[in-house]
Amino acid sequence: MRHLTILILSILSFQLSTAQINEIGVYLGGSNFIGDVGATDYISPNQLAIGGLYRWNRSKRHSYRASLIFSELEGIDANSDDPRRIQRGYEFSSKITEFSLGMEFTFLDFNLHTGEKLGTPYLHTGITVAYHDNHYFANDVQTPENTSSWAYGIPMTLGFKTNFMENFILGFEIGARYTFSDELDGSVPERESLQPLRFGNINNNDWYVFSGITLTYTFGENPCYCVE
Repeated sequence: MRHLTILILSILSFQLSTAQINEIGVYLGGSNFIGDVGATDYISPNQLAIGGLYRWNRSKRHSYRASLIFSELEGIDANSDDPRRIQRGYEFSSKITEFSLGMEFTFLDFNLHTGEKLGTPYLHTGITVAYHDNHYFANDVQTPENTSSWAYGIPMTLGFKTNFMENFILGFEIGARYTFSDELDGSVPERESLQPLRFGNINNNDWYVFSGITLTYTFGENPCYCVE
């Protein structure tokens, strides 16, 4: 049994060292919120964002991508440059769980089977869905609504990645999420009975941004790259 185990591990080790169509790894970075509460800086991470990432390298120039990221969105009016928000003094925090599915396009060929050191900028987009608890503001205080919602959105990511060592790829990226929701910061309550408490610009939906690094490990069968 011991010899069989060694044989299986040897075969798997050989396959993993020569095949790189798949990538799986981790995401680590920060998040910041852009909406009706808090600062409106586009890139200003203030909360930890952590999760997992998977890529299927369909060709030298594009990959299918899925990710699961956990974070907490925070907005503090006192950190805003808007005097009206500073005077209002609202604060909120809301934990989110985001699942994203989409496609990644590289500016340069990223063929992992050449054995060369590679690096390329890339763009990523697709669709996201973020699960979050709802809240509203009563007497200027964040108040739980005891309901939850799904906020759908579109990710717009710009990054750079490189195969910095064998079978490992390191990436740096900034990804903005435009959501089809205005509920993340509590400016538009979910319940109809709480609608009189809504505030802010009802014509603008919420945004949030993830800024961080990715570290993935490559494995799987070699792609033919027959479709460019």
